[in-house]
Amino acid sequence: MFKKLLVANRGEIALRVLRACRELGITGVAVYSDVDRDSLHVRYADEAYLLGAAPARDSYLNAAKILRIAKKAKVDALHPGYGFLAENADFAQACRDKGITFVGPTPESIRLLGDKIQARRLMQEAGIPVVPGTDELSSVDTAHLAATRMGFPILVKAAGGGGGKGIRAVYRADELHTALEAASREAGAAFGYGALYLEKFLEPVRHVEVQVIADHHGTVVTLGERECSIQRRYQKMIEEAPSTAVDAGLRLRLMEKARVAVQAANYTNVGTVEFLLDEEGHASFLEMNTRLQVEHPVTELVTGVDLVADQILVAAGEPLPYRQGHIRVRGWAIECRIAAEDPFNDFLPSTGKVSFVSEPGGPGVRVDSALYNGVDIPYYYDPLIAKLCTWGRNRQEAIQRMRRALLELKIVGISTNIPFHLQVMNNPHFMAGRLDTAFVEKHFRLDRHDPLKDEKIALVAAAALTYHRRREAPKAAPPAAPCNPSAWRSQGRPNGSWGRTAWRKDT
Repeated sequence: MFKKLLVANRGEIALRVLRACRELGITGVAVYSDVDRDSLHVRYADEAYLLGAAPARDSYLNAAKILRIAKKAKVDALHPGYGFLAENADFAQACRDKGITFVGPTPESIRLLGDKIQARRLMQEAGIPVVPGTDELSSVDTAHLAATRMGFPILVKAAGGGGGKGIRAVYRADELHTALEAASREAGAAFGYGALYLEKFLEPVRHVEVQVIADHHGTVVTLGERECSIQRRYQKMIEEAPSTAVDAGLRLRLMEKARVAVQAANYTNVGTVEFLLDEEGHASFLEMNTRLQVEHPVTELVTGVDLVADQILVAAGEPLPYRQGHIRVRGWAIECRIAAEDPFNDFLPSTGKVSFVSEPGGPGVRVDSALYNGVDIPYYYDPLIAKLCTWGRNRQEAIQRMRRALLELKIVGISTNIPFHLQVMNNPHFMAGRLDTAFVEKHFRLDRHDPLKDEKIALVAAAALTYHRRREAPKAAPPAAPCNPSAWRSQGRPNGSWGRTAWRKDT
């Protein structure tokens, strides 16, 4: 087992990995930019090192600086979290060259699956259906010919990267040239790689993914599916496990396809195989994410598996402590991504100081965050600031708990997307499980209202109901005095008689 591990990330995921290290008896090392000096992951770590200035290119994307710190701190392993360098094959290779274990798949797997065109080709060869599309585009003319052949609408997509960047929907031929330029420019800025391909824009479809983990001893375990159809601009906002569209038979077929994908790519550690699911239940391979997913907590809640601890164990060469037959999906879990965004202003990022935060608790509630009173939310990084998850014995209970938890979550000083999540939880289409990737565009209209007002109305109604029930309930008779005068001892009464004064004092 590793003795020392560096987390090359920030915020809630850095804190999540450091907690797993502490449970495993591993010394946790944090890195931070100058604006993250007082962050919780820095305070929690056993050691912490300054990376540089706030911009990501000077800090969390500075691979050379991170590796120098790793050697200075004499770590055995490095966990990339998600985002930043998590799916950078060159960084994983550099860790290997320095004798540091990269907690994730091999550089070869990252490189193979990170190129979505190569990944599509690999899955086709393995017999897995893929979303109709093209190889890498060589020219605008090639793109026009392919788009005409497939038929509009289509998606222009970046060959590398993720997170919804480098993607443009095109509904008419005269929109294609502009979409190609915009997608290539965005992909080049985000990933340093502007190659594009076309994919048929399928609708209505669901976005369903299967969590996998594989060790170095040939064991591959699938941990059920997650529903990720609530998206905005191709970025996930709400996830749940399991999916309302997946029955036992379809679940087995999805897990088998995921297993074949893992074996075809000679893949180890955690990963996610993503599918588009049509109304007839036909699943087409979309892509494979070669890292821990943001939404991994919902899988942990329904399976009882600690994915972060297990991926560290797998990276250390340990066999998985369970097999496929040990995995059982119990209950239902939902995750709301809490972001520093203003939902009433086109979800523009909101920055500033959080003057007060109060996180919810109670049965079935989990909060992954790095928030505290006085924390500054900078504009340099992703606006995700917390993940609010609930578990219930069924989907209805999970939704009810999420409503309650969203109302209890108080973040003062910045705008957040909590009102968006509250209204989705009360949307009749969502409650009925009628979801697809265009859900937000088709069914959602954000209404400006005061959630606290709704909470007060609910509390008043509950108090009135309780009062009414108490008034209608039969009055309980007082207990009879015991025959034995000394029985007060066994009844827990104070020393004295069972007379009127003693009874009034007791009640």
